[in-house]
Amino acid sequence: MKREFINWEKLDNTANIFPVIAGDKMTNTFRICTILKEEVNPELLQEALDIVLPKFPGFNLRLRTGVFWYYFEENGKKAPKVYEEYSYPCRLIRPNRNRSYLFSVSYYKNRINLEAFHALTDGMGGVGFLREITYQYLRLRYPDLREKYGDGLSDETSLDREDSFLKNYRRDNVGGYKTKRAYIIKGEKLPFNGFGTMVGILPVHEIKDISKHKYKTSINTYIVGCYIYAAYLNYRGNITKDKPIRVAVPVNLRPFFGSNTTKNFFVMISAEFYPKKNDYTFEEIMEITKESIDSQKTKENLESIFSYNVSNQDLFVARAVPLPLKNMAMKFVYTRAALANTTTITNIGNVKVLPGYDEYIKGFYCLLPFSKGQELKAAVTSYGDTMFIGFSTGYVDNSLEKEFFRQMSKDGIKVSIETNGVFYR
Repeated sequence: MKREFINWEKLDNTANIFPVIAGDKMTNTFRICTILKEEVNPELLQEALDIVLPKFPGFNLRLRTGVFWYYFEENGKKAPKVYEEYSYPCRLIRPNRNRSYLFSVSYYKNRINLEAFHALTDGMGGVGFLREITYQYLRLRYPDLREKYGDGLSDETSLDREDSFLKNYRRDNVGGYKTKRAYIIKGEKLPFNGFGTMVGILPVHEIKDISKHKYKTSINTYIVGCYIYAAYLNYRGNITKDKPIRVAVPVNLRPFFGSNTTKNFFVMISAEFYPKKNDYTFEEIMEITKESIDSQKTKENLESIFSYNVSNQDLFVARAVPLPLKNMAMKFVYTRAALANTTTITNIGNVKVLPGYDEYIKGFYCLLPFSKGQELKAAVTSYGDTMFIGFSTGYVDNSLEKEFFRQMSKDGIKVSIETNGVFYR
C-alpha cells in the first residue's frame, strides 16, 4: 500500500552549503573506520547494517531539491549494499547508484568503513552510527554479546535531530569569519586524482603528558602547533602577514550548549601564524598557537560565529530567493571563506565502547576529504590509549606530514606510521 505521508526535515544551517559545492573534486564525504582484531565477514556486516539503519532516522534519508532550499526526505529503501573497498577513500557518493542514500559502508580486511555526506551529520553523528553498526556486527558474530545486550540501540546513542544552531541562535550576538586569504599549499598532484593517506599511531598518555606538562596546553592545541611548525619549516619563504598559515579547527558545540543532536553542530575557529621576525623555535610557535586558539574558544565567541551564519540564512530576502540564484551566492561566499585557511584539522575525540565489545576492537580513525584550496587535511581520533592522526593529501610530496611526526618524535612520543602506499608507486 502506498504511503500517503513521507517524513521530511530541513537541513541544518551548516548542511545547506554542502549540496551546493559537492562534486568529484570536492566531495564533502568524510570517512570514519572501525578497526577490528579479525577480518570482517561481509554477510554479517550487511545484516548488521540492515538491522541498524531503520532505527536511525538521521541516516534513513535522501536529498531533495525544493524551490528555495534543499531538504531531506525519508528514504525507506533497502540499505545500501556493503562492498569490499576497491578505490580511494572519501569519494563522491552518487545517490542514484546507492539506493538514494547519502552514506556507504565498505570493508577491507579487518576494517569497517563508514563514509557519509557531510550534509547528513558531522563526525560525532557519524561515530554514533558506525559504533552501532559495529555493535550489531559483533553481536551477530558473538552470540554471547547478543544475550548480554540484545539488538536494541545502546543508551549512549542519540537519535536527536534537533537543529541546535536555530535553538541556540541569538540575534544580539552576531560575529563573523576571517575572509582574508591564507597561505595555500601547492605542489605536484598525485596521478589519476590520487588520494594519499598517512596515519600516525601513538600513545594517548604520551602526547597528553607532553602537551600538559611541557607546553602547558591541550592535546588539540599541541597537534595544531606541530602542524603550523611543520608548515613554517617547509614554506617559510612564502609565509607573510598577507598570507599567513591559518589552520581551521572545527569545534564541537554540543558540550557548550548541552546538545545531543546528530545533525551538524560545530563551528570553525582559526589558529593563525605569520612571521614578525626571521626565525622561530617550536616553543615560540606553540605559544602563538595556544594564544590564538584560547582567545577564540569561548562560549560567547562560538555563539557569535554560528549566530552570524544563522542570521544570514534567516534573512527574509535570503529565504525568498530561488535555489539556483541562492546557490550562486553561496558558492561565492564559500570560496572566499575556504581560501582563508591553509588547512583543516579536526579532533573527533575519544571513542568509547561498552564493556565486552572492546576486546574485539583495535581502534577508530577518521579521514577528511579535500576541499577548495585545502588538499592536505588531518583528523584526530583516539580509542583507549591509542591515538590516530590521519592525514589526507592530494600531493606527491609528504614532507610536511613527515616533519609533523618528526617533531612529536623529538618530544619523546613513540609514533608509528601507516600509509595507503600511493607515495611509493
